[in-house]
Amino acid sequence: MTIKLRQTPALPPERVSLGARLGHFFYMMYAGLMSVIGWVAEPLQRWVSMKNMAYFFVLPNLIIFGVFVLFPMLLNIYYAFTGGTALFPQDRPFVGGQNFQQIFTCTNFLDPNSCREDRFWRGLYNTVFYVIFQVGGMVALSMLTAVVLNRSIRGRGFFRSVFFYPVLLSPVVIALIWKWILQRDGLLNALLVTLGMERVVFFLNANWAVFWVIFISIWAQMGFYTLILLAGLQSIPHDMYEAADMDGASRVQSFRGITLPLLMPTLLVVLVLSVIRAVQVFDQVWVLTGGGPGTATVYVVQYIYETAFANQIQQFGLASAASVILGLILLVLTIFQLRLGRQSDIA
Repeated sequence: MTIKLRQTPALPPERVSLGARLGHFFYMMYAGLMSVIGWVAEPLQRWVSMKNMAYFFVLPNLIIFGVFVLFPMLLNIYYAFTGGTALFPQDRPFVGGQNFQQIFTCTNFLDPNSCREDRFWRGLYNTVFYVIFQVGGMVALSMLTAVVLNRSIRGRGFFRSVFFYPVLLSPVVIALIWKWILQRDGLLNALLVTLGMERVVFFLNANWAVFWVIFISIWAQMGFYTLILLAGLQSIPHDMYEAADMDGASRVQSFRGITLPLLMPTLLVVLVLSVIRAVQVFDQVWVLTGGGPGTATVYVVQYIYETAFANQIQQFGLASAASVILGLILLVLTIFQLRLGRQSDIA
């Protein structure tokens, strides 16, 4: 791989503008960097051949993936079959499936109080409820917002920025902002008092706490999925809508006959990503409610965190077993959604 650099014209000796000097400086830096890369890449290319250079460029990503993803995942699976409270693997005794047996020890799986690890099952049921309403509401609102923002409306660029802005914020920052708004002496209660209404202690009522957890997560994440759906909408040829208008089709008929079928692959991606993210909900809810009131907003990831790190007795094996179960649930849901999307494409 030979890198040829274009010769730069000579700079005038006097009264050279600042922009020209900066341009020449950055160009020389670029030229020097390309020369260094060429000195390294050319011998490497002769050694491994041009065909195998792709593996060389992929290798850093594979190393990072192996160190920070694959190895911790395999270590977590190993911890799931060990017991004790020791941290290092060599100090942990092998107990087989005892941790999984402890989690699944229930007389009635529909009643968490009958389970030995009742907090896990409450977290699981809360997670299922959260996924159904959070994902359903967010996909519906994201679709509606994308359809509206895809039209020629006044201030379209501004509204696109407004809907996407919460995605740029950290979940912890979002939780702190909304906690300031919803607390007993917060902004919303101040507004209610101004209107002559009584204060509402939102985080001490289970129904209100669940509602606000779902609402805030939709508000914070829908901009990202709206952007994906908007890209899918813009890939649909406009001629199809014009032909439908000439045939006398209404907007609802055009949406059902053109938009939904052609947007289904993009919608499937949104559904898979949103489900995976919803099942793993933790940080935002942890800061907002701490899992309360009671166990109303305790989810599976919070149970895993508390079992491994927050409780007085740190049960790493039990937490690892719960995370393995959560991973299997995500795998099954993803495979089911992909097969459902494949069947819809075939149909």
